[in-house]
Parts: sequence; structure tokens; C-alpha cells
Amino acid sequence: MRDPVIWWVRKDLRLSDNPALAAAVEAGGPVIPVFVLDEVFEAYGAAPLWRFGLGVESFAKSLNAAGSRLICRRGPATEVLLDVAARTGARAVRWNRAYDAPQAARDDAVMVALEEAGIDGASVAGNVLFEPWSVQTRAGTHFQVYAAFWRAVEGIDVASPLPRPGRLPAPAAWPASADVADWGLARPMRRGVSVVDRHVTIGEDAAWDRLESFAEERMENYGERRDYLAESATSRLSEHLAWGEISPATCWHAAARPAREGGQGAVPFLKELAWREFAYHLAWHTPWILDRNWREGWDRFPWSEDDGTTEVRAWRQGRTGVRIVDAAMRELYVTGYMHNRARMIVASFLTKHLMTHWRVGRRWFEDCLTDWDPASNAMGWQWTAGSGPDAAPYFRVFNPDAQQRRFDGDGAYVRRWIAEGEAAPSATALSYFDAVPKSWGLSPTDAYPEPVVDLAEGRARALAAYKSRSF
Repeated sequence: MRDPVIWWVRKDLRLSDNPALAAAVEAGGPVIPVFVLDEVFEAYGAAPLWRFGLGVESFAKSLNAAGSRLICRRGPATEVLLDVAARTGARAVRWNRAYDAPQAARDDAVMVALEEAGIDGASVAGNVLFEPWSVQTRAGTHFQVYAAFWRAVEGIDVASPLPRPGRLPAPAAWPASADVADWGLARPMRRGVSVVDRHVTIGEDAAWDRLESFAEERMENYGERRDYLAESATSRLSEHLAWGEISPATCWHAAARPAREGGQGAVPFLKELAWREFAYHLAWHTPWILDRNWREGWDRFPWSEDDGTTEVRAWRQGRTGVRIVDAAMRELYVTGYMHNRARMIVASFLTKHLMTHWRVGRRWFEDCLTDWDPASNAMGWQWTAGSGPDAAPYFRVFNPDAQQRRFDGDGAYVRRWIAEGEAAPSATALSYFDAVPKSWGLSPTDAYPEPVVDLAEGRARALAAYKSRSF
């Protein structure tokens, strides 16, 4: 029997269309899937780390059904992989490439250590449709504007998804594995975990079910209806894409044929997949987008980075007195998810009406989103704030009341999430008070708060700051 091959499992919790798995199987020996809760993942916020753990536990069951098992370890990735290789005699490691700076730096260190140990380490493309260096402008540079990026990629053939393998070749003996349930990944969620748990959908099979139902029932009207907050008009695949429970190529091909046949909603869906690609394109070429202002000169913009102000605390708690903002922030806290239109509304309110730095909001999303993605989250915040790509006109200020009239005209979304003042609050609105920390001292019988800022005054203040900017 050939030497075992370690398949380093990361945010690619799937068997279908998994190039790293295919590369490991192709080597011809036993395949040892290894997941490492390493230094990068340990830094994740409460909700994403907990959701990642649930995905890992679900994926372990899928591997068991395929005649394999997932070896789970906790510690520095380099040390764990070298230890597993030494204990199993594995002479090769395969993994899907990552493109954000923290993961890329870790992967580079692992590659060097494997080479020094005489182990064949290799990464393959599996988490994006177009590797960042493969799409260039005519001048040979990376793209900085999404519209141009989309024109460049819309006609590129995306390889067909790889089939799901049968039973995986197993080693004669398996190395020891930890139990993910013993790691306490739910602990930072505190009492909210029992509430948010009702709203997560986990695993590769669930991802496929969501894709199929979206393609059959909602894709045709996606472009027209996706912004309406109370409707189930979106794919809800972000959670699965974030943790690799489905591949972007699988999603792309589900829409590509309808798009060629003139489907009205398929092209907008493909553009959203390309927007995710653009985020990783920029995260690779301009890695500072994750934590610094992307556009030159914005470090001098007069944002506050004080996340302890009364206004910011009200924003986090969904108590700003602006109903559409508060509803969205409560949806986030209860479900670990927020509608994309709502994400833009609350980000604009924080960075413009409250003149607070986008990093404050990014950190809160990073702690609360179960579909958190480092590149998409950072680019989305910077796009809305004005400091990022495609931000012209950077002085765009969303009017929350106008957004509510347009995308929640009958108030169904707001009523779903706000209990105060309602004679018979919805179960979802009441569940917010079960999820929040007791130290917040909130009750559904509280009076609904007055607005923390007059919308017209907040808009005028933001526009004045943009107009007088010194860059």
C-alpha cells in the first residue's frame, strides 16, 4: 500500500467538488482527513467559530458514511500536521488554497515546514471561481472596480464541478482524534446559543437542498424580489459558502444555464457570486482591505472609533429608535444572519448618521454572523462607508425611512423583529430578549426608544464631513 496522504480540511466541509480531496485520492494511497482548529480559526468571533464547529461535526458524520473519518486536533497548524504525518507515515499533504492574509500567511509557514521535513505539500484551487492572479486588466494589473471585473469574468468558462467520490481509501490504523464537542466552541455565545441554533442550517446535504429549492422556486424572480426584507427571495447560501459546504462552482453552474436561456434572475445571482470573487480578488492583491481603509487618504476622515458611546451601544442592541435599523440588528442577534439589503442600511447608519468607523461595525458583524466571511464582510463595510472599492458616489447616505418604505412597505419585517409597543409581539421579536445578555437589562415591555440621532441632521453632518474632507 502506498504511503497515506493527509487531506488538510479547512473551510471546505464538503465531498462534492472538492479539488483537494480529489488530489489526495489521486495520489493512490489511504486518505487521512485532518481538521485543525488552529491559530487563525481560534481568532474568529463567537458566532462564526461556533457555526464552524457545527459544520465540522456534521462533516465528520459525512466522512463516516463514506468509510472514512475526520481527525480533529487543536493547536498550531504546522505542529499538528507534522505530528500526524510522523505518526501515520504520510509523505504528502493536500489542501484547498486560501486568499485572505491570515490564512495565506499560515499556509506559507506550513508549506515551508513540510518541505523542510521532506513532505510533499501542495495546495490546489477550490474555494473561488477565478484565482486572483488569473483575472487581469488589459494593462496586466488587478481590478479595482467591480463592473470591469464582472465584464472580464462573465464569459470565462468555469470548470464543471467534480463528482462526489465513493468510499474513501482508509489507512490500516487511524491516528487519535479529539472530540469537537469537547472544545466548548459554543461557550462565547452564552445563553444566545439556544436561540440562534434554531436558525442555522448545517451541512453539505442541506446546502444542496437550499440550492435546488432556490433554483426551482426563487431564482427566476431573484433580481426583482431579493431586496424585499420580509420575503424569502434570496438563496440563503452564504452560510454554506462561508464554510465550504458547497462550492462556488456548483452554485455558478446552477445559474449559468438559466442565464444562457434568458432567465431574468439568474444573471443577478451570478453577479452576486462574482461580487464574492471580487472580494477575494482584492483581499489577495490589496490585503489591507481587511482591516485598513482601502482608499488612500481616508485615514484622515473624522470617524470615531470609540465603540463604547451611547449611540454605538444603541446600534449594537437594536435600540437606535430607527425601526428598520433596529429590526435588522435584532435579526442579526437572534439568527446569526442579516438580509443583505439590511446590512447596507445598518452599515450606512453607523458610518454616516453616527459618523463611526466602519471597523467598529465590522468587528460586531465578525462576532455575530454565522455566515461571516473575512473578505466579503470587510469589502461590504468599506463599500458602504465610502473608503472601499466601487464607493462612488462615496457620499451616498441611505435614508433608513425611505429604505423601509421601499423594501418593507407594510412593515412586516419590522414587526417580525421589534416587540416594544406591539399588542401581540411575534415569537421572533420576543426571542431577541431571550438571546441578549441579561446585563443589557432589556425587556419587551420597555418603551421603544427615541431616535439617537435626527435622520436629517445626521445626514447633513455626514455630507458636511465628506464635503470638507482634506484628501
